[in-house]
Amino acid sequence: MPISDTPTPASLGYRRPAEWEPHEATWISWPHQWEDWPGKFAPTPWVYTEIVRLLSRYERVKILVADRRVRKQARVSLAAAGVDLESENVKFVMIPSDRSWLRDSLPCFVVREIDNPLGDENPVATVAWRFNGWAKYPNHLRDARLPRKVSKRLSMRRFKPEYLHKKSVSRVVLEGGAIDTNGRGTLLTTQECLLSPDVQVRNPGLDKAGYEKLFADYLGVKHTIWLNRGIAGDDTHGHVDDIARFVDPSTVVTVMEEDQADENYAPLQENLAILKSAVDQDGKPLRVVTLPMPAPVMFEGFRLPASYANFYIANGIVLVPTFNDRNDRIALNTLAELFPGREVVGIHCVDLVLGLGTLHCLSHEQPAVPNR
Repeated sequence: MPISDTPTPASLGYRRPAEWEPHEATWISWPHQWEDWPGKFAPTPWVYTEIVRLLSRYERVKILVADRRVRKQARVSLAAAGVDLESENVKFVMIPSDRSWLRDSLPCFVVREIDNPLGDENPVATVAWRFNGWAKYPNHLRDARLPRKVSKRLSMRRFKPEYLHKKSVSRVVLEGGAIDTNGRGTLLTTQECLLSPDVQVRNPGLDKAGYEKLFADYLGVKHTIWLNRGIAGDDTHGHVDDIARFVDPSTVVTVMEEDQADENYAPLQENLAILKSAVDQDGKPLRVVTLPMPAPVMFEGFRLPASYANFYIANGIVLVPTFNDRNDRIALNTLAELFPGREVVGIHCVDLVLGLGTLHCLSHEQPAVPNR
């Protein structure tokens, strides 16, 4: 069962904002761990270069660098692509890290529009879930320190969720890619990721009701929609940001496989059916829009988690992973219709996805201070 801080973020008026709400900045971590892209590391920094080039036209990009050597490499690549390194929209932050998947290792940000009764002046705070390398990889200790270090660097209050299991108090493990919210009180997640009893178990003994209590207390969530399984090749065992995403308070996009012989067909049909019968925090039906899946992206006989759902929403732009596939155009056009006020741009991710993630996995928005 969850153990709540006193007071909880929700009791102070904090909530988890939607990704399309205004950003103060986007955080990325410059790639430096070649073993995450075996045989394909060389093109990876150039993908990050393109991401910074595009995002910095619309908002500040905070680039986490592990050391001075990595910072120098990043500066050389960015300068070669014409990125203005003196711009206020390009900032380097030197903090050691293990990997580049900041969606999962950085803390969640929460905001409040009302005055805090405790007198805390900063209306943005962090929720520091514990990061344990997706309950799979032992080399995650530097990434596990990022929530504390980033919260301190930003001078933000840090909430640390805990739960009680077999009379022992444990920090709650949760990755940012495991959840998606509409900013109004509804959250998407999967049973495969959070409730699996024997594969990559994050929080032993924590059940649906326990998670929903944590989401309510720490993220201001009133209603949770539980999808079933994620896509083939997903190293996280079911992250929702590869299958379904909110694009406005009442609209969800979800990926769908047309080939009935494909291993993704049945689980994605199950998720589609759940969403079509789901409601939001006010009991209203959701609008459900489908995205196609690309043809399987393979490397050395292994299927990689290629999905158009792993897009990233920034202040004036939406970055969409593309895979040299005929469905690239359909995905881009669908998302362009859903985001008429933003530029929708494809980023080539055939090489990047060898690291078992793409654009949403590597980025993390820092919300702007909300209007009061």
